[in-house]
Amino acid sequence: MPVVLASGSPRRRELLAGLGVPFTVQVSGEPEDSREADPARLAAELALLKGRAVARMAQGSVVIAADTVVAAGAELLGKPESAQENEVFLRRLSGRTHEVYTGVAVLSGGSEVVEVARTAVTFRALLPDEIAFYAASGEGLDKAGGYGIQGLGMALVERLEGEYSNVVGFPLSVVTRLLRGAGVPVWGTLGAGAE
Repeated sequence: MPVVLASGSPRRRELLAGLGVPFTVQVSGEPEDSREADPARLAAELALLKGRAVARMAQGSVVIAADTVVAAGAELLGKPESAQENEVFLRRLSGRTHEVYTGVAVLSGGSEVVEVARTAVTFRALLPDEIAFYAASGEGLDKAGGYGIQGLGMALVERLEGEYSNVVGFPLSVVTRLLRGAGVPVWGTLGAGAE
C-alpha cells in the first residue's frame, strides 16, 4: 500500500525518507484547535485529526501524521508569532527543563493507531544577547517551543532525556514500530519475526 505523510514539515520528510520508505506528501490543512490542556493527549489528538483528514482523501493508503507539543510546566508553547514572542519563549526555557511530546498516528484500512513519545530537554542558562540573536535568526518561528534542535538551536540545549528525533518532531522508534505494524517495511524489513 502507498504511504502518505500528512505533514508539510521538511524535517519529517527527511527523517521518513531516511527510513527507506517511499511516500508522497499530502498536508491535511486541518486547523490545530483543541481545548485539551494535557500535552500528551493534545499531541495524540492533533496527530489523529491530521491523519483522519488525509485518510479521507487518500483511501487505500497508509497515512502517517504527527504533531509536536512543547510543555514548560503547565504552559504549552506553540509556534511563536514574532521574534519578540520567540524571545519570551526562550527566556521561559532558559536554564530549565521542559517536555517535548510528539503524537504519531498511523491510519490504514480503517485502523487507527496512535502513540506519543516524550523527551525531557534541558536548556543551559542563556545570555540575553544569545536569546536576542537566536530569536532574530528566525529559525524558531515555525517550530513548537520556538527552537529547532537540528539547527542553531542545538547550541541552546544542555541535556536530553529521551529520543533526539522526537524533539525534531518525528520520533523514529515510534514511527518505525507503527509503520511496520501497518505492514510497511522500514529499511526493507518488517522487523523481528517477519517473513
